[in-house]
Amino acid sequence: MASGEGERIWKIAPAGSETYAKQSGVTLSDDWVIVDTDILIDVGSGDKTAIAYLESLEKSKELAVSAVTYMELIVGCKNKREQQVVKRFVTRFEVIALTEAITEKALELLLEYRLSHGLLIADALIAATAIEQNQPLASKNQRDYRFIGGLELLPYPSG
Repeated sequence: MASGEGERIWKIAPAGSETYAKQSGVTLSDDWVIVDTDILIDVGSGDKTAIAYLESLEKSKELAVSAVTYMELIVGCKNKREQQVVKRFVTRFEVIALTEAITEKALELLLEYRLSHGLLIADALIAATAIEQNQPLASKNQRDYRFIGGLELLPYPSG
């Protein structure tokens, strides 16, 4: 995140604990959606489409992210201030920890789709999280996931 982008995230993040939210092996109810990293990066950059999409999801669903998404956001930080902004922003989501079942599903997905579709490790783990939690995945990068059987991929608005 470049300087200033964290401030945009800060404005839409709720006040709250800066602790890491955890979800360990508990299946989410039907009112959840797992949000992919790409949407959150765009929200942090002030992308109006991503912000509107996230806000529309939030009106009818609870939001969750994979622990992998949280890690990817941390890796994108350039300094401690940005890390603090990301930590505060992520409190808005349920963070789903990686479990043995998610890991096994991600391995299955990589064996099935790595060579044929170029599936990456992080995307396999995020998709496996959604599949194992039996929740839809919201992603801007539809091409990264649309070929995965058993994954409910929500459409992302064009433009």
